[in-house]
Amino acid sequence: MKKLTILGDITPAQFLRDYWHKKPLLIRQAIPGFKPLMSVAALAALAAQDHVEARLVSHSDGAWQMQHGPVAELPARDAREWTLLVQGANLHNDAADDLLRQFRFIPDARLDDLMISFATDGGGVGPHFDSYDVFLLQAQGQRRWRIGAQKDLSLVEGLPLKILSKFKPTEEFILEPGDMLYLPPHYAHDGVAIGDCQTYSVGFRSPSYQELGEAFLQFMADSIDLPGRYGDPDLEVSKHPAEIPRNMLSTIAAELNKVRFTEDDVTIFLGEHLSEPKHNVFFKGPAKPLTPERFALSAAKKGVALSRKTLMLYRGKHVFINGESFAIGRADKVALEALANARALDGAALAGASEDVMDALYTWYQDGWLELG
Repeated sequence: MKKLTILGDITPAQFLRDYWHKKPLLIRQAIPGFKPLMSVAALAALAAQDHVEARLVSHSDGAWQMQHGPVAELPARDAREWTLLVQGANLHNDAADDLLRQFRFIPDARLDDLMISFATDGGGVGPHFDSYDVFLLQAQGQRRWRIGAQKDLSLVEGLPLKILSKFKPTEEFILEPGDMLYLPPHYAHDGVAIGDCQTYSVGFRSPSYQELGEAFLQFMADSIDLPGRYGDPDLEVSKHPAEIPRNMLSTIAAELNKVRFTEDDVTIFLGEHLSEPKHNVFFKGPAKPLTPERFALSAAKKGVALSRKTLMLYRGKHVFINGESFAIGRADKVALEALANARALDGAALAGASEDVMDALYTWYQDGWLELG
C-alpha cells in the first residue's frame, strides 16, 4: 500500500499540535474509496483460531452478552445487534499491516494494533471510553457515532462490558466508507451500525505507570548487586523478642538504598518491554532455512524485510527486537536503524553490513522474525 494522506488537509505536525490528546477530529474521506481489507468469512475464520484475540458482543431485550474467542460460530447474518471484534488483524494480514503502518507519524513505541469490528444493523458495544487514543476508520456500510467530553465516566455495574451509566453525547456523525474519526483518551463515544458495517480501529499503547513500575522492578531484579550478608556483631540482649530491632531495620534500609538505576537501565527496560511480542504472537521460521552463505547471497539480491509480527526499536547504542536487546557499534548503527525505520533493507544497503549484522539477520531469519525479499 502506498503512503496515504489520511489526515485530510492537515499535516501530521498540525494534527499532533492541535488534536492529539486534546480533541476529536472528523476526517471525511481520509481514504477515498476505501473498501474492507478482509471479508466477513475471513474475519470469522480468524476469530475461530486459538491464538487470535476475539470477542462476540450481542444485545437483545436490553441485555448485553459477551463471548471471548475462539468464536466457533457466528449468529445469523440477518440477526440484529451483534458485533464481532478481532484484535491484532495486522498480525495476520499483510493489507491490514500496511494500513496500520500508515499511522507511523506516531512512534512505533506507541502504535499498538488494528482491530476490525463487523456488526449487523444496530450492533455496537455500548457507550464507553478508551484509555488510549484511537482512529476509527469506516470500511463498510455506515456507523452512527455519538461522542461527548463528559467528566462522569462511571460505569453500569454487573455488565460484561464497560458501559457508561450516564452517557451524555454532544455531537453526532454518520461515517461512510473512507471516513475516519479520531478520539483522544477518555472521550465518551457510542458507535451503532446502520445495516451491516465494518469499522477499523487503530489503537495506541498507553501503559499505566503502575504496570511499568512493576515490570521495571522485575527487570531490575536480575541486575541488582548487593554483596554481603546481614550480621549484627554488636547485638544486645533483647527485652522484647517479637520486636524487629531498630539496628536491623536501619542497616538493611541502608543497604537497600544502595540500589540505583540509571537512564541506561530505563532505556534497556523500556525497549525490551515495548518490543516484547504479545502472549498470543508466535513466529514460524522457514521450513528449510538456507545456509548462512546462501542467505547472504539471497539477501544481497532481494534485500530483507521484518516480519509483520516483528517490532524493532532503538535508542542510542541499543537496538531492541521482539523483547531482546543488544548494543551496537557505530559501524552497524546506520544499517540497523534503517531496518527499524523502513522495516526493510534492499540489497545495496546490506553491501557494507558487518559480519555481526549479517549474523544477527541470519538468526532473525531462522526464527521467522525477518524474511528475504
